[in-house]
Amino acid sequence: MTEPAAVSHTDRLFERFGPAYRWYVSGTVMLGTISTVLTATIVNVALPDIMGTFGMGQDVASLLSTGFLAAMTGTMLLNAWMVESFGQRATFISAMSLFLLASIMGGLAPGQELLILSRLLQGAAAGILQPLSMQVIFQVFPPEKRGSAMGIYALGVVLAPAFGPTLGGVMVDGFSWRYVFFLCVPPALLGLLLATLFMPGRAARARIKPFDWIGFGLMSLFLMSLLNGLSNGQRYGWHSNWIVGLLVLALVSACAFLLWELCHPAPMLNLRLFRSRGFAGACLVALIFGAGNYGTAYLVPLFVQTIQGYTPTRSGLLLMPAGLILGLVFPISGRLADKIPAYLMIMVGLGLFALSSFLLTGVDVQSTFWALAGWIMIGRIGLGTMIPSLNAGALRALPAAWIGQGSGTINFVRQLGGAFGVNLLAVLLERRTQLYVAALTATQDGSGAATRSLLQGVGQLLSKAGLPTSQLRGGELNYLGRMIYAQGNLLSYRDSFMLVAAIFVLALLPALLMRQTLGEQRLK
Repeated sequence: MTEPAAVSHTDRLFERFGPAYRWYVSGTVMLGTISTVLTATIVNVALPDIMGTFGMGQDVASLLSTGFLAAMTGTMLLNAWMVESFGQRATFISAMSLFLLASIMGGLAPGQELLILSRLLQGAAAGILQPLSMQVIFQVFPPEKRGSAMGIYALGVVLAPAFGPTLGGVMVDGFSWRYVFFLCVPPALLGLLLATLFMPGRAARARIKPFDWIGFGLMSLFLMSLLNGLSNGQRYGWHSNWIVGLLVLALVSACAFLLWELCHPAPMLNLRLFRSRGFAGACLVALIFGAGNYGTAYLVPLFVQTIQGYTPTRSGLLLMPAGLILGLVFPISGRLADKIPAYLMIMVGLGLFALSSFLLTGVDVQSTFWALAGWIMIGRIGLGTMIPSLNAGALRALPAAWIGQGSGTINFVRQLGGAFGVNLLAVLLERRTQLYVAALTATQDGSGAATRSLLQGVGQLLSKAGLPTSQLRGGELNYLGRMIYAQGNLLSYRDSFMLVAAIFVLALLPALLMRQTLGEQRLK
């Protein structure tokens, strides 16, 4: 009942501002998208400094990334209900206001508890804003230009993570890690101002619909228990009662959520959307895309800072060439998305990202800046190729009345993949490091000539530095232990990149599900 009123309200804005209105409103919502996506990854380059400030371990520090993604995932399905009940303008303004306050709170946080809370609130706001941006842009462009429109949306989704680490590194090195939170305040304020002018308001006859609180609670319970279990498995032990209980709770709540959504008359997650093979295939690809995109954005800055000793600024600059080339790829891929079948563009993009991740399995201490930058660029070209076709192909499979739900669902699935990807890669990184360190340590039985020569050289250097003879042996073994850990850590990064490459190859299979004509895809 509210759809015709909402459309007529948009038409009145077109009458007021003319054809340029679609660019005004697109620019407005893209400020929200860029601000929130930028925040999702910009903290990664600041993690070592934040860990030092608050004495965090890596498992707790990872919550700054995974907590953000989990909160974003949990609120994405709120978008359709909020828009239908309160309108696009009120939804955008309320979410941007929450994001703005959370960013300021994070920058001023005196302890790790408040800092983690601010990340959760930032993620909650981002989860509402991202589907709304996609929905608005898709709505104001005609059908024959929606591939190009999704290229605009994709510009914010991928360019922001590409430039975010660079800006974050400059802030960390030049000022403090706290400024990575303040960086998004100006665009958020500008977005709030423009929203009052260009965002469609609430339809006069719109009613506030009942919200599926039980479904939202079950989904939140699933996300919190699963991600908490994955994050703390190493600390408490994977076979401990606490971790097993959390994982069982996650499984039970996930099953209960799906059953409830099937029975509820107005579900948060409309499972009927997945009756379209094209939309279902797009969601599977989006799940894997989210895992790989956010996973590598987490791994690469951490690798170059911990293994190669990069500064935050240098680690951010490593992603700058990839961001620049994306600026060239998106206009082209957006136009091609209107002419070439979606599944072909998606499969090309998946293949390029898999190749990039495979090349990264060859990293070592001697890998040059431009070699790493080149390998990352290949992957980002792949993302730029696939995202416009993925979004446009998914929404084309749905009737107009379900565009809002479809937008929220595919963004929900992509962020769910991102939350799982970062968590699982963090777990894999830690477990494989322990495995390699134990295996390498077992080989150091004192019989190797190279090891004896190394220890002798280290002992001589320590002796010249003034270390007492009684402490020389301890210093030698400490140095050897650090070398073993560094080598084990390096090998675990290689394994992590190999896993990302493998899952992107597997994603070629669901991409084939999108090999349909538009008429075959569209739900009745």
